Amino acid sequence: MNLLYPMKFTPILKDKVWGGQKIRTELGFDFSPLPNCGEAWVLSGIAGAQTVVANGFLQGNELNDLVEIYMDDLVGEKAFEQFPDQFPILVKFIDSNDWLSIQVHPDDSLAAKRKVGNGKTEMWYILDADKDAELISGFNKTVNQKIYLDHLGQKRLREILNVEAVQRGDVFFIPAGRVHALGPGVLLAEIQQTSDTTYRIYDWDRVDSEGKSRELHTDLALEAIDFTVEETYRTSYAKLKNQTVNLIECPAFTTNILELDHGIEKDLEYIDSFIIYLCAEGNCSIQHLHGMEELKKGEVILIPAIMHHLFILPKPRVKLLEIFYP
Repeated sequence: MNLLYPMKFTPILKDKVWGGQKIRTELGFDFSPLPNCGEAWVLSGIAGAQTVVANGFLQGNELNDLVEIYMDDLVGEKAFEQFPDQFPILVKFIDSNDWLSIQVHPDDSLAAKRKVGNGKTEMWYILDADKDAELISGFNKTVNQKIYLDHLGQKRLREILNVEAVQRGDVFFIPAGRVHALGPGVLLAEIQQTSDTTYRIYDWDRVDSEGKSRELHTDLALEAIDFTVEETYRTSYAKLKNQTVNLIECPAFTTNILELDHGIEKDLEYIDSFIIYLCAEGNCSIQHLHGMEELKKGEVILIPAIMHHLFILPKPRVKLLEIFYP
């Protein structure tokens, strides 16, 4: 029987009205033919948009087929019990060359009520940001539905939203229900629940080549919005070398960061989950019982739950996001 091994996947590229060129120029996706490549889905179990294995004897297989065949050997017992027919985490890169729509995602409860699958909690790790780049996360003061709708109707919504200046290395947690938007000049990695449900609140009055606006979801969004005001929206973390530093822990995923300039051993036996490594900077090799895989900036690799011991060797430096089901 062939053994499970670390797997790479062929990205799914998406043209967006607000997309740019950094997914090609900064992350090395030179095969992108898209004029405005806004997103690269590098690990996806979304129906109709599944990534397929690019290496080894499982090459060409879709991600959810692997879950069905290998079950908890691939994803871990907890994840397989909860998600027996779909990989639970979606990983993508986003390049915003213009403002994305102001939007919100439903939580699990509302998504179940509306029969749209999972809710969508996500996080952003900023890979690159132009000078003066901004994003929107949450509200900047306490408001209610009436105040919100008044500002929306008057096209003054930005006045009550929290705007953040961003730079490389910043982390933002975007739980379901939090209103958010990316501004121009931001390249990021997004880790999220496997869901593609988005409620578009405001799209900056954009129209396409035929003069048509994109659909807005004012009523659907209203029930989804969490009006809670947070003291801070940016996630702080210790910037330490050659050790595992936690960024985000939530019911949907755990994300750590590893900034390495020498090799480290990883003992994963205590984690009942697959591990995803996303290379944010530099290069490394990942050595395992059955061989070795190279990983460079912009690449993602899936480590099956059954694999417990790895050695990560930076060449000469690497920054990795480590993602798993909690």
